[in-house]
Amino acid sequence: MKNIQKVYDVPLHDIKSIVEVQEYSFYYFLGAVFLAVLALSVLAYLIYKYIQKRNAYNERKEHLKILNSLDLTDTKNAAYAISRYGITFANDGERESEMYKNITSRLEQFKYKKSVKEFDDETLGYIELYKGMIDV
Repeated sequence: MKNIQKVYDVPLHDIKSIVEVQEYSFYYFLGAVFLAVLALSVLAYLIYKYIQKRNAYNERKEHLKILNSLDLTDTKNAAYAISRYGITFANDGERESEMYKNITSRLEQFKYKKSVKEFDDETLGYIELYKGMIDV
């Protein structure tokens, strides 16, 4: 027996043939993901730089803190500390430079001796004036 198949080629007038539709939504999704990753990485970098800057060691701020916390009753150590940490601010301007020279010349009498007397009121005034002039 023969297997006979009849092929009917009937034209269909109300059904259109298959048309390929261009679909770009996957590319739009990839672009949006790329932009989101880029924005998040820039934001993470900016946050990292902000935290790094905030936690950075600031020598001027630390030296000012040390100068403000000095025990001026321990005359000899205070004189050395003012000379050591005050030079950080000596080059800020002409006024600060002259004031630092003035203070170091006044502190010479309190250094290099085994025992020294207390700071006099004039020297204490100059020390407080110098600490007040410092800007960090």
